[in-house]
Amino acid sequence: MEARKAKHGWIWTTLFSVISVAWVFPIFLVVLNSFKKKVYISKKPFALPTGKMFVGLENYVNGINKTGLISAFGWSVFITVFSVAAIILFCSMTAWYITRVKSKVTSTIYYLCLFSMIVPFQMVMYTLSKIANMLKLGNPVGIIVVYLGFGAGLSVFMFTGFCKSIPIEIEEAAMIDGCNPLQTFFKVVMPIMKPTCITVTILQAMWIWNDYLLPSLVLDQKKYKTIPIAVQYLKGGYGSVDMGAMMGVLVIAIVPIIIFYIACQRYIIEGVVAGAVKG
Repeated sequence: MEARKAKHGWIWTTLFSVISVAWVFPIFLVVLNSFKKKVYISKKPFALPTGKMFVGLENYVNGINKTGLISAFGWSVFITVFSVAAIILFCSMTAWYITRVKSKVTSTIYYLCLFSMIVPFQMVMYTLSKIANMLKLGNPVGIIVVYLGFGAGLSVFMFTGFCKSIPIEIEEAAMIDGCNPLQTFFKVVMPIMKPTCITVTILQAMWIWNDYLLPSLVLDQKKYKTIPIAVQYLKGGYGSVDMGAMMGVLVIAIVPIIIFYIACQRYIIEGVVAGAVKG
């Protein structure tokens, strides 16, 4: 029996190793080609950047200059950080309220959040862009409100699952000691919810950082560009693309979020499991 389990373990290890390589290989190709002259990116995409193919950091410099990447990087950081902060704060408080106050209103709010996870984004694209334009949300502060709305479904669901596992006696003891509801939440409940907060932060940050569709629909692109939008400015007339500059810009775009994910990945499963409880 032990030998059979070991055999199956090696099979699964090999299978998932192959899948991992398949996922990582495109990223490796982007990094590899970011150091080549653009003419060789199409001719020899799998070759190492040696000899006359190697251009050093030229593609990176060209990409930064052509796209205004420094400004786009700043706006991406601003939008991602404050959108995630808003999602964590408001969704955790909403989930706590839904869990502790049993009424038709809270049940409706909860099921609306679940419903928002099911509705395809394409169904609300036109309405969203119209309302965002009417409310003057076409700026980095306004889009934070939009991200809060779209990120609330999954976040409230995860926070609600975790809140159900928190013994209510802990909160009652805090209130007996003189805490009001806000003090109870921030001093008692929020620290306990740390694993789920980290998980939601990782998932939402990866989505918002890499998102192209929402900023393209909402933001005034003449004034504000995020990194995914800035990359599109490398396209020239008749579909021509400066592949060298694009590879350099893509590497700059993916490195921060990869570092962030690697640093925080161990918290993902911990947070998901912590919230996987029955109500």
